[in-house]
Amino acid sequence: MEYRRLGKSGLQVSALSLGSWLTFGNQISDKVADELMGIAYDAGVNFFDNAEGYAEGKSEEVMGKILKSQKWERESFIVSSKVFFGTENKGPNRVGLSRKHVIEACNAALKRLQVDYLDLYFCHRPDKQTPIEETVWAMNTLLQQGKILYWGTSEWSAAEIMEAIVVAKQYNLIGPTMEQPQYNLIERNKLENEYLHLFKEHGLGTTIWSPLASGLLSGKYTTGDTKNTRLDLNGMDWLKDRVMAEEKMKKVVELQKLADKMNLPLAKLSLAWCLKNPNVSTMILGASKTSQLKENLTVLEVVPLLTDKVMEDIDKIMGTKPELSPF
Repeated sequence: MEYRRLGKSGLQVSALSLGSWLTFGNQISDKVADELMGIAYDAGVNFFDNAEGYAEGKSEEVMGKILKSQKWERESFIVSSKVFFGTENKGPNRVGLSRKHVIEACNAALKRLQVDYLDLYFCHRPDKQTPIEETVWAMNTLLQQGKILYWGTSEWSAAEIMEAIVVAKQYNLIGPTMEQPQYNLIERNKLENEYLHLFKEHGLGTTIWSPLASGLLSGKYTTGDTKNTRLDLNGMDWLKDRVMAEEKMKKVVELQKLADKMNLPLAKLSLAWCLKNPNVSTMILGASKTSQLKENLTVLEVVPLLTDKVMEDIDKIMGTKPELSPF
């Protein structure tokens, strides 16, 4: 396993991490979740990603039971939660980034995960209804109480993250350490364009999600068959339509040909491509089967095969490289 610093912080995260969105407490049994975490940990994965909104809190409960039963030393793993969407009971002050919800959600996540503190705590989306000062102060309170060690954002714009950094500096508070954006061969703008200033000037770290673009780059859908995949889950029609868009599928079919030529599974080529970006601190893998996770955990061996020429070929096929902003 390779370990990378989370941005400019001193925290070392495994280049590969394990996430629980759509799987824990939902798509897979608790037994499989336990096996997946054990396989990941034994392979050197030290970061397990979660959120209050995943399976309406059930995902954290499942992970908490596993962490307790595995009896791993607390120093040996990093666990996260995210605040914004709330759990099962929605309503006033049960969603968003108000001081009340940020602090209550953290306390609830600690109980579900059965830990004394969260290593990473993310604002899962920006909250237009709450002043940024209020959220930054709430995060700082949790830091001072020792309930969280680092805080960050997920799917915020560069301008919104910058505003949080400015507010933190203004009041001598601790600003965001990391952002969790979607990053893959389809979605590239934030990491390769919008955030460049934040990486260079502020040392922002990233914990990227959906490196296989919700499975589009996994090789499963080049046949157009979504049976027994996450796109087959109830209520996932919106994701299916977005993922299977014809234009994208054509590109992925071409990418599959390149992967075949290199004698690589498409998933591994796509994952290795993400890891080539030096601004990726860790890449969150999702898995519903142990065989799938074991295979993807060997992706670091593939990274050296992605020469400059291969990277150019990928760019030509995908046509998704963002144009750099003039500023």
